[in-house]
Amino acid sequence: MDKVILIKYGELTTKKQNRNFFVNTLYNNIKNKLKNYDVKIKKDISRMYIEFKDEELDDIKDVINHIFGIHMYHIATIVDTNIDTIKEKLLEMMKSEDFKTFKIETKRSDKSFPYRSTEINPMLGSYLLKNIENIKVDVHNPDILVNVEVREYHSYIYTKGYKGCGGYPTGVQNKAMLMLSGGIDSPVAGYLAMKRGIKLDAVYFEAIPHTSIEARNKVIELTKKLSKYTDSINLHIVNFTKIQEEIYKKANPNYCITIMRRMMYRIMEKLAIKNHALAIVNGESVGQVASQTLTSMNVINSVTNMPVIRPVACLDKLEIMEIARKINTYETSILPYEDCCTVFVPKHPVINPKLEDALKMEERIDYEQMINEAVENVYTIKVSDSIDEKFKNLL
Repeated sequence: MDKVILIKYGELTTKKQNRNFFVNTLYNNIKNKLKNYDVKIKKDISRMYIEFKDEELDDIKDVINHIFGIHMYHIATIVDTNIDTIKEKLLEMMKSEDFKTFKIETKRSDKSFPYRSTEINPMLGSYLLKNIENIKVDVHNPDILVNVEVREYHSYIYTKGYKGCGGYPTGVQNKAMLMLSGGIDSPVAGYLAMKRGIKLDAVYFEAIPHTSIEARNKVIELTKKLSKYTDSINLHIVNFTKIQEEIYKKANPNYCITIMRRMMYRIMEKLAIKNHALAIVNGESVGQVASQTLTSMNVINSVTNMPVIRPVACLDKLEIMEIARKINTYETSILPYEDCCTVFVPKHPVINPKLEDALKMEERIDYEQMINEAVENVYTIKVSDSIDEKFKNLL
């Protein structure tokens, strides 16, 4: 094996006492995601190395591209830590490249190696200049940047770099519950939450027959796309029909969205406690719709003391759409199937609701029993990148 995938940690290197915990979590995540491939994974405090079969490389790269905690990775050539061996292998590699200018950057981790980095760079550069015609060094804007890492037992040479997802490995934080609608914003919020190391369960509120099976299947597909960034996601499907119908019978139409969201937050808190989660995550963006003004958020949020994380709160719609396209949820999100937040939208939803008015309307609704019933009858699907056969009928 003369090549290896060399992984750089990025933000993980800022950790001190907890660094091993972050690295070990990343290692376990990579090991789990690559369990069906013929690989060997090794790690140290600053790098991770994956030995692979050439025919599986493209598929492995696709998996790695969906793992949080990786700043950058390279396909590196392994050589013995010997200056003559490094020279010969470097020359062999560079003869297959198309370039006119180059730069060499050496990192010497093995301090027992007889040459310092500042000595290795000109030695290797001179060797290339003597053996390849019509090339020159350009330290500012080279056609190709050659990286050499000198380590105790093996050294690594690489040129191209591939940008990883960054962030923290999923699982370094506790679990949170994602309010996942069929729209554009909430899948992006889920993606950004996982990027900070949060393990997610997702919750979908449906109101059959007012919402469709197609709307549910759209959310399952969105969950499947998000699960590419983790091992699996539990999707909890809440039957919200009875509660929603009661709200629209008893409340002022302009307040229906406000009260509906308050009911959802009550359910979310109960589900979070039941599933040992410590926060609620949603796709609310400040000012985007009537229920997302600061006044509305304050009134809606008052039903729970649980932290509510809003990763897209300060992003505009175009920024959110850009991320949705990047993570491949956009085309699914714009499919024309309405969820229960949009199917009953009043003509003039209140923008600045008053808490006392919402409380008076809720006095007309015997919601505690309905909420408990909804929580007790939640239907849960474990969604991964390849859904179990028994759930295929839902897609």
